[in-house]
Amino acid sequence: MVPTSKTPISSHLSKKFTTLEIFQYLFITMVFLYFGKSLFIPLSFSMLISFILYPVCKWLEQKGINSNVAIGLSLSVIGLLFATILFLLFSQILEFSNEWQTLETKLEETTNQLSVFLTNQFGINEEKQLNYIKNTINNSSSQVFSLVKNTVYSLSESIFYLLIIPIFSALILFYRQLLVQALYHIFPLDKKEVIHEIIVETIHEYYKFIKGMLVVYVIVGLLNSVGLAIIGIPYPFLFGFTASILTFIPYVGIMVSSLLPITVAWITFNSIWYPLGVIAVFSLVQVLEAYIIFPYAVGSRLKINTLAVLVMIIAGGILWGAAGMILFIPFISIIKLIADRTKSLKSLSVLLSDGKSKKQQI
Repeated sequence: MVPTSKTPISSHLSKKFTTLEIFQYLFITMVFLYFGKSLFIPLSFSMLISFILYPVCKWLEQKGINSNVAIGLSLSVIGLLFATILFLLFSQILEFSNEWQTLETKLEETTNQLSVFLTNQFGINEEKQLNYIKNTINNSSSQVFSLVKNTVYSLSESIFYLLIIPIFSALILFYRQLLVQALYHIFPLDKKEVIHEIIVETIHEYYKFIKGMLVVYVIVGLLNSVGLAIIGIPYPFLFGFTASILTFIPYVGIMVSSLLPITVAWITFNSIWYPLGVIAVFSLVQVLEAYIIFPYAVGSRLKINTLAVLVMIIAGGILWGAAGMILFIPFISIIKLIADRTKSLKSLSVLLSDGKSKKQQI
């Protein structure tokens, strides 16, 4: 049945689905998202960026600036932010390379000390140690090839995203009126006001999401800094907040940002325990950030309960990897906005809410 202007939108959503049908639709959606991630991931990031930049573009256009110029200026701000992050990333790599000669000497000394320890304590002579290392290298050659292959693929994918996301963002901002009009035509005319309200609130939800992310980075930076200060690493706040900012780049950011403090700790204290301490601090903070800080800080601003946020983070990680862990949170906020205004989805709205509007006791 095709909805008409006299038919409420909720009546078309009030159909009772069986459990089997619900699982079928859920399975189809997951397969669709998984196999279409090469398109949906950059498109989702582009929507996120365009929603954030829309008020800036609108303000510039109201000042008499051409829409194309306004879009270009707005995207330049995001480009400057990414350039700053990349500068921090490569500066960390450069600083690490400058210390490589000293680090290489330390590695050689540590290897010799370990070899002497194994010989004295366990009677493993140098020849047996060399044979073990050769066998390990031979057995892991296929794993190294697979690692290099995955790294090259991830790098090429990241370059593709960096190129296509600004283009998608610019096109979404340029055709925003056309996209909104098309959205209005999908639903009945009497729901135009509701659709407009959802669009406006979606933009506000994305702003809340960005504010929550900033809070996360500040908390992570403080925890990193305090942890490094406790174990006595020099310049703890510099290393702590640099690592926090670079965590914006999944996996690679935290790995690169940890190299310099690990090197400094090893050179300064001449002990393997301090570098291990740095690794322990960063690992613990990453776990806290992924499963406690991020769900709570972001979920509280979006008025979504922490359990739902955590489930969406894990689901996003399964389907889209690190990108999904970020993108699925604003998605669930949009779903909640729609559920809040649809009678047949009232149970979903209650399930996602933070429970603060109407306190219920069990």
